[in-house]
Amino acid sequence: MSQTWKVGTENDYIVRTCAWSAPGCHPVGCGLKLHVVDDKLVEVEGDEEHPITQGRLCVRCLSLPEYVYHPDRIIYPMKRDPKDRGKDKWERTTWDDALDLIVERTEELQEKYGRDTVLVFSGTGRQATLYGPAMAFGVFRSPYHIFAMSGQACYGPRCTVANFVCGNIGYPEIDNAACFPDRYDNPEYVVPECIIVWGKDPLPSNPDGLFGHSLIDLMKLGTKIIMIDPRITWLGSRSELVVQIRPGTDAAVAMAMLNVIIEEELYDHEFVEKWTYGFDALRERVATMPPKKAAEICWCKEETIYKAARIFAKAKPASIAWGLAFDQQLSGGQAGHCVMAMVAICGNLDVPGGVTAGVRSNFLGKWRVDTQINLEPGAFENRVGTPEFPVFNANNFSTQPDIILEALENDSPKQFRMAVFQSSNVLAPSCNVQPQRWYEAFKRFEFVVVTDLFMNPTASAFGDVFLPVSTFPEQNSVCVPYYGSNMPFVGAINKAITVGECKDDIEINIALGRRLNPDAWPWETGEEFFDDQCKEGFGISFEELQNQVVYYPGYTYRKYEKGKSRSDGRQGFNSPTTKIELKSSLYETFGEDPLPYYKECPYSPVPEAENGKECMEKYPLALTTGARKYTSFHSEHRMIDSLREIDPWPVVQIHPDDAKTYGVTDGCWATLENMFGKCNMKVEVTPTIHRGVVMASHGWWFPEEDKEEPNLFGVWKSNVNSLLAHKYNNPLGYGSIHKNMCCSIKKAESLDPQIGVAELKGMAIAADAASEDFLKKAHGLD
Repeated sequence: MSQTWKVGTENDYIVRTCAWSAPGCHPVGCGLKLHVVDDKLVEVEGDEEHPITQGRLCVRCLSLPEYVYHPDRIIYPMKRDPKDRGKDKWERTTWDDALDLIVERTEELQEKYGRDTVLVFSGTGRQATLYGPAMAFGVFRSPYHIFAMSGQACYGPRCTVANFVCGNIGYPEIDNAACFPDRYDNPEYVVPECIIVWGKDPLPSNPDGLFGHSLIDLMKLGTKIIMIDPRITWLGSRSELVVQIRPGTDAAVAMAMLNVIIEEELYDHEFVEKWTYGFDALRERVATMPPKKAAEICWCKEETIYKAARIFAKAKPASIAWGLAFDQQLSGGQAGHCVMAMVAICGNLDVPGGVTAGVRSNFLGKWRVDTQINLEPGAFENRVGTPEFPVFNANNFSTQPDIILEALENDSPKQFRMAVFQSSNVLAPSCNVQPQRWYEAFKRFEFVVVTDLFMNPTASAFGDVFLPVSTFPEQNSVCVPYYGSNMPFVGAINKAITVGECKDDIEINIALGRRLNPDAWPWETGEEFFDDQCKEGFGISFEELQNQVVYYPGYTYRKYEKGKSRSDGRQGFNSPTTKIELKSSLYETFGEDPLPYYKECPYSPVPEAENGKECMEKYPLALTTGARKYTSFHSEHRMIDSLREIDPWPVVQIHPDDAKTYGVTDGCWATLENMFGKCNMKVEVTPTIHRGVVMASHGWWFPEEDKEEPNLFGVWKSNVNSLLAHKYNNPLGYGSIHKNMCCSIKKAESLDPQIGVAELKGMAIAADAASEDFLKKAHGLD
């Protein structure tokens, strides 16, 4: 079969491909044309033939050559003596030597402590997310795959809520016609009249598989947008309505909107009667949260809640794009429960232009589950954390991370002595809370493997072997939107270049697996692996996928009416009652309240909070974090000069009234502080943030700074996660406190709250910065 995805001559050609990572990105599968001359990537353009992105690209893709050929990128395997951890004493080695060393140390440590002494950490969003569980289960035969964010508060909680309320429907997403090659022109498709974008900023984040710019397409076709967010974003400024709320109060406003929809009988009576369970109980519960009460909790206007509820309920069809904010707050699961109820009772689930309900494919998903057969009997079911959070561990590939931190700190109930950081910069403030605790706990590891592209704080502090990962232009692979949980299409990642000796994630899995557990890894190459997966999942070869670039498995609306939502072929949903469970029987079984509720965060600066008095006196601002930027993916891209020129520093946004009250000015450096920690950020004064709220950047470290301990690329300087509390999850073990914490703000007295100005001498904040005076001026502290 000829290669239709590659055109040109031997030394000058263009490759059509889909993007994933690295560099880091969510699996949106954006279409690119990569121009290669003399084996070097010289230009990146958007692929106008790609049906989803249609030639549009973000600045991260456009800066791809700068990333691929960055002088600091690691393109060969490296190792160092464990006694030199924290020092820049790495030496180049071969793949064979690196793999042999890993095998030798793995066998030695597993013989001493058991197979389950190995922890495999994966980051968020990157391809390693897809292959991390198989690295743990299939390569090291350990049941411990970890995503270190407290309550694993990213994506997974939303999927779990949806499955508990609606049955196993994968990840519910707005219907933006992504499942059709002809998109909005498909005769089955209906443009939604209204979309609520809730706790999500799709344009810079392109979250999980949603191409954010499709919202602009839909707005041009007539869709009205309602934004629910503490900030007025670019999209919000062009929306029909903005419900600007206090961070972490989403469940209150969601209950109030349901109250309006039910009391004013704006719901779909026929759907509710035939396809839902527990409606009367839901009605009774949300009646406890009238809009007036919610408005007081959320710091918004009562009439705004009424207006938002009415616009959504009267629109046919309508949809809700819910985001990360639901995962990262104390009552986020309950807010998600309300969102699923709003979608369902208004008749917008699994209908054209509503919210799509995915059906899991055998593509990669079955294989990921099957890798558990490599574990010893009972190992997965009896992981650390199961007694505390049995529901979490039963419903996730990953182990509950808060409990893992405590187990590491106490060396009980399990001794973990080896770690694999698979594209996961755990110390940087992109995921975990209380990073200093993780740092101290990681000192117990006797052997650490890192797979990544650049040296980072985690690798510098703890790595013994560094395996270099390829960028997506250097690999033949696949992009799977929503990680297979709601798959409108599959994109081919087609190789254009080779750089150094880098390998992609599945190649590293295969290379290690064939040494440590060869029976589970019959493939010699990634192409062989993907060919088997494509044939099992879709009945096509990997080569056929490559030539198509984008493959559509097809989508069926109203599956619940056609017996396609359940494995037994019956009508209805895959829940215990076969209906949408507005009152969740599964929650009830697990000892959780089966109906939504609102619970105030203990560290909110309001009188009702458990620690409200202290917060209001000492830390009176509501702190939220995690807002996305066009120029970075979590803690990645900080070393790319063109992107740092756009966003050079970590920023905290504050309203002008609050800036005046607390004595900070636009562009100055300020210290954020609360009872857990502090960090420094540059102030951005803006009227678009809610009064009483500050929004802090996440994921910041400084690749231009000293990489050795104690500085570790300045990872402690602007680490907002130092201010976040550990183990503030819901009763099932999900969720965190990233979106609803408290803090104070004042003009910074030193460059760094951990080290201080005097000790920073010689630590360059820019390539040519070598003196304390320069650092003071650069940070506005002179």
